[in-house]
Amino acid sequence: MINYKLLSTYDYNLPEELIAQIPLEKRDESRLLVFNRQTKQIEDNHFKNITNYLKKGDVLVINNTRVLPARLLAHKDTGAEIEILLLKRFNLTEWEVLLKPAKKVKIGQTLVINNELSCTLLETLIDGKRKIKFEFNGVFEDILNRVGSMPLPHYIHEKLKDKERYQTVYNKVEGSAAAPTAGLHFTNELLQKIKDLGVLIVELTLDVGLGTFRPCKEEDITKHIMHSEHYHLSQDVADTINKAKAEGRRVIAVGTTSVRTLEAVASKGLPLKADDDETSIFIYPPYKFKVVDALITNFHLPKSTLIMLVSAFAGYENTMNLYKHAVDNHYRFFSFGDSMFIV
Repeated sequence: MINYKLLSTYDYNLPEELIAQIPLEKRDESRLLVFNRQTKQIEDNHFKNITNYLKKGDVLVINNTRVLPARLLAHKDTGAEIEILLLKRFNLTEWEVLLKPAKKVKIGQTLVINNELSCTLLETLIDGKRKIKFEFNGVFEDILNRVGSMPLPHYIHEKLKDKERYQTVYNKVEGSAAAPTAGLHFTNELLQKIKDLGVLIVELTLDVGLGTFRPCKEEDITKHIMHSEHYHLSQDVADTINKAKAEGRRVIAVGTTSVRTLEAVASKGLPLKADDDETSIFIYPPYKFKVVDALITNFHLPKSTLIMLVSAFAGYENTMNLYKHAVDNHYRFFSFGDSMFIV
């Protein structure tokens, strides 16, 4: 009997060489593993051919968030280097951040990034986070785009040559500390082909936090505290999804961030209504999905809350079989890796 509440249940063996270090030259040349939950059929394909599995009337839900160049290098007055990772904005000047090494920075101490930008530590927050206040000359966002770098996951060791490759082509709303990576496979040309099929593409926003990469350390996963992330869903999008559900058309979520947003809003009641809130929804088996009918997703870390979500959607045994198939067939894993379409 499988215990879905145990962390070890969600472990799998992954050879290190299968962890993608750089994005492919062409986004939609990534591989696509297609799984049908009803027939249990597995197909190997390429992402550019995803139109083969879409049909008129489908609603494709994408997360239009944009990743901040959220990693900054600062110096104390002693010359010691401190890394700053922006997590959440409180107001025009104050942010929730991670500092490394955090213990070397005292309350009231100023850190200098360059001659345009500095910050002061205001207070210590829970979970190792800190609150800082920036001082700057000019437009903060412009300065950040010049001096900040992309906060790539810890398992990526190669330097990213083009910052935009850690952004979706449809990004709009700046605020994430990590990319909604299932969307990295789309090109503008492919999106146009999808629209030409009669598929409706709608947007929501979820600001992806670094909790996405935070490992679950509790063997009893029900004790794991999920990170909270801000989301926004408009009434127009809610109406489009409600109409599709009423007419029996598929709602296809691009990525776990879209899933978490839709299911968080649905947990407040159906039909969906416009919403702007925070969610810390934790989805693992068994979970009854209220909105999502199909899922486009990348391959996730062992023991992560994301593989738990996929297990809830595809079925645990199916998910583990899919991951074994992907390893055996040398798929590329994680942020810059290949993808799955679970229908």
